Parts: sequence; C-alpha cells; structure tokens
Amino acid sequence: MGMGEFELKVAIAGQGYPILCLHGHPGSGRSMRVFTEHLAQNFQTLSPDLRGYGQSKTRQDFTMTDHLSDLERLLDRYSLDRCLLLGWSLGGILALELAVKHPERFSGLILVATAGRPWSNHPPVSLQDNVYTGIAAMLNLVKPGWEWNIETFAKRSLFRYLIQQHTPAAYHYIASDAVYAFANTSPAANRALTQAMREGYTHVQGYEKIGCPCLMLAGEADRHISAISSLETADAIPNCESKVYPNTAHLLPWEIPAQLLSDIDQWLAQHPETVAAKRNNAGGTAEPSAG
Repeated sequence: MGMGEFELKVAIAGQGYPILCLHGHPGSGRSMRVFTEHLAQNFQTLSPDLRGYGQSKTRQDFTMTDHLSDLERLLDRYSLDRCLLLGWSLGGILALELAVKHPERFSGLILVATAGRPWSNHPPVSLQDNVYTGIAAMLNLVKPGWEWNIETFAKRSLFRYLIQQHTPAAYHYIASDAVYAFANTSPAANRALTQAMREGYTHVQGYEKIGCPCLMLAGEADRHISAISSLETADAIPNCESKVYPNTAHLLPWEIPAQLLSDIDQWLAQHPETVAAKRNNAGGTAEPSAG
C-alpha cells in the first residue's frame, strides 16, 4: 500500500445517522469515547485513529494534508455522502478544512476546543512541570482519581493548564484515554503538526462556504487553544453558535461531560436539518468495528 493509500483504523458504534468524530493531538479514536458512548445511543459514530496516532501506525513522514486525504477516503469507504462532523482540538481544525473543501458532504459541525487560527497562551514549561506531570500521570494510571495524587502532584503539574476542575472523573478519563493517546502518538505525527504550525497551515478563510449549522464549544481557561481564537473562528462561519464554559480548559469534555453532551443534544434537537438524510445512502453502511 502506497503512502497515498493509507487506511485508517476506525471504531464504529451505534446505528442511525452518521457522525464522524475526529480526535486531537496527542489523541486517538479512544479519546472520543466521552462523546461516542453517548451519541451512539441515537447515531452511528465513526472514530478513526488519524494517521500516526493510535492503531493507525506509520513511521513514514507525512503532512497535515495527508490527514484530509485519509478522511476523504474513509468517507468514501463507508459510503458517507452526508454526515455530521465532530472535532476536538486538532480534530476540529481538520473538520473545518474538510467542511470548506466538501461543504455538500456535511450537514453540521460540532467544534470543541479548537480554532482555525489557534492561539496559545501557555506559560513556559519548567523541569519541575515535566517531572510532576510524569509522576502524576504514572500514579494516576495505577490509581485513577486518587485525591492525594491530585493535590500533591497533578495540581502542580502541566495538568493545571489542561483542566480547571480536578475531579476524580476527569482523572479517570486521563488514565484510560489520555495516557494511551500520548503513548501511541508517533514521532511522525509530532513532526507533521510542528511543521504545519511553522508554515502557518492554519487560517480563518473560506469559511463562508460552510453553509451547515455549526456549534463551537470552548473552555474559558483554555491555554492551548484560547477561547478568544475559538470565537474568532465562530464569528467567521455564517451559521455558528458558540458557548464558552467558565472554569474549564482544553480537556473540558472530561471536566464537564454531562453538561457538554446535554448542550450538544439540545443543539441537535434545535437543528433537525443536521441529521436529515438528503441522499439515499446518507445513513451509510459501515463495516464492523476495526478499531
């Protein structure tokens, strides 16, 4: 199989109108379970491991545009002429790119902690930050949500920038999904993102082509992709509602999952056109889960 024909591993759940769920960096399809376990009750969710992440392993270098080609092939592979797009962080950037390129294929966009031109205000990282983050992550893996570890190490580690609400639930997600994602993000994926940011890959243009309803959700204290940059993107999209959650950061789906999912449900209910099949095979016929 050539570099241009990379096939993504994808986890599929549920039945009904399809939702393509795109993870961030570092990440994997597993990172999206906070969304898919809920949405799969009423929809069919497809959560690929992007190239260089999770089980979609590669040692060969690639570019950000390869992600888009991979996802276009995935849409064709499962006959998804029309679907919803949900993207978190890097996944949201890719969702925006796809929607600009193929506006007819997407009936709605749900964007979480993302921006077309992401702006970070993350403070410099110290050696102690890295040491404490390593200790907190390892202890949390052994004993997820352990209060002593949260108070002693996690709140003094880089986790203090990723989350604001240091709940045991958030740390259970970190233990089950974040550590796996970090361990299974390849050097090639790191290089592709670094190169893209250096070249100014991201932008806020062409969004007038996105005619479908969009929902932008951001954490007020997000230091990785600031809420201000999320709102700039939301303003550039013709039909986009936005909501900024106080006392949350970049991992807000793991901080306030119930509220976030409730708001997504409400938005979907208010926009029935986002889940209306406009073509015969819009529901797609997916293969069994490969992820």
